Amino acid sequence: MSRASVEISLSAITQNFKSIKRRTTADVLAVVKADAYGHGLIPVSKALEEAGADWFGTALLEEAINLRKAGILKPIISWLTPLGEDFKSAIDLDIDLGIPSIDLLDEVIKAASLTGKAARIHLEIDTGMSRGGALSEWDQLIKSVLAGVNLKQLKVIGIWSHFARADEPDELMNQEQLSLFEQRVNQAKAAGIDAQFIHIANSAALFTNKSAHKNIIRSGIALFGLSPDVKTIGDSSSLSLKPAMKLKAKLNLVKEVKAGSSVGYGGTAVLKSDTKLGVVALGYADGIPRSTNNLAGVFVDKKRAPIIGRVSMDQFVVDLGITSTAKAGDEVIVFGDGSNGEYTVDEWAKAANTINYEIITRIGPRVPRIYPRE
Repeated sequence: MSRASVEISLSAITQNFKSIKRRTTADVLAVVKADAYGHGLIPVSKALEEAGADWFGTALLEEAINLRKAGILKPIISWLTPLGEDFKSAIDLDIDLGIPSIDLLDEVIKAASLTGKAARIHLEIDTGMSRGGALSEWDQLIKSVLAGVNLKQLKVIGIWSHFARADEPDELMNQEQLSLFEQRVNQAKAAGIDAQFIHIANSAALFTNKSAHKNIIRSGIALFGLSPDVKTIGDSSSLSLKPAMKLKAKLNLVKEVKAGSSVGYGGTAVLKSDTKLGVVALGYADGIPRSTNNLAGVFVDKKRAPIIGRVSMDQFVVDLGITSTAKAGDEVIVFGDGSNGEYTVDEWAKAANTINYEIITRIGPRVPRIYPRE
C-alpha cells in the first residue's frame, strides 16, 4: 500500500448473501449499483453469481451492460434509465428494464421494433414515495403495455415498487404502501398482465416485513454487511452480517504540538494539552466527509486516535496522544468491522451525521480496491 487502499472481503459478501438467503423463500436480487456500493462491480458480482445470486440489479444501464460484458449470465434489471439511453443494447443483451412512465415505455418499444426482439420489462408503481414509478398514469400505462405485448414488442417480467420507510418497521406507511402495491398488481392482472415476478422488499423489509417478500427480495446494503438502520433494526452482528470493507491509510506526518495550538482550516479545534498529532493521507476528495467530528478517527498504535479539526481535501489530522509511539509511514485503519477495536462504518456515519450507505459509496477512485486472498 502506498497512500491508502480499500480491502474488500469477498468471502464476507458471500457469507452475507447466504445469511440473507436463509431468511426468505424468495429469489434474492443482488443490488450492485454504485460500483457495488463502492466494493467493486465486477469482482463482487462474479463472487455473488458463483455463490448463487438469483438476480442482479443496477440503477444505471451502463452498469448492467458492463455486467453482461463481464460474463454475468443471471437476470439483470436496470431501473434508472432516462430517455435517450441505449435501450437497443439493453434488449440485445437481455437486460430487464424498469418502466416508470409511458414516455419511457414508448422509447423502449421503438428500440424493440429495431431489434425485432421483445423487451423484458418490470412495471414500476409509485406507492407513496413520490419518486420513481407511475402514479396517475398507471391505468394508461397498463393499456400501452398490453398493446406492446400483443405486438410482441414487450414481455412483462415483473411489477415492482419501493418502500420509503421500511427501515422504520412500526410506521403505518409501510402497510399502506404494501396494500396499494397489491391493489395495483391485481389491477394489472385483471387487465391481462400476469407478471411472473412481484417485488417491493429491500434489505430493511427483508428483516422486518415478511409479508412484503413476494418472490424477489432486492438486497443491497445487507450484502455488504451493514444494517439498513442500526437504531431501528439492529447492528451488523445482531443481523448475522459481516462488514466487508476495510479502509486503510498511512500517516504522512507525526509531530509534537503544544497546548493552545489551533488545528486545521478555520482554527476550529484548539489543543487543551501538549500532544502528538498525526496527518492521515486521505481527505474529502477521497470521500472522507468534511463534516466528520471527533467521534471518528483511525486505529493506530493499538488504540483509537480521534479526528481533530476539519477534514481537508487530501488529508485529515488525528490526535495520537502524547505517549503515542506512532510514526510517519505507519499504517492506520480508518474503519473496518470493529473486531480489533477499530472504528466501524456505522461510527463514521454517526460522526458525519449521515448514513452508512454514504460512507461506503463515496470512497473515491483515487483509493484502489484490493481483494486479498482468503
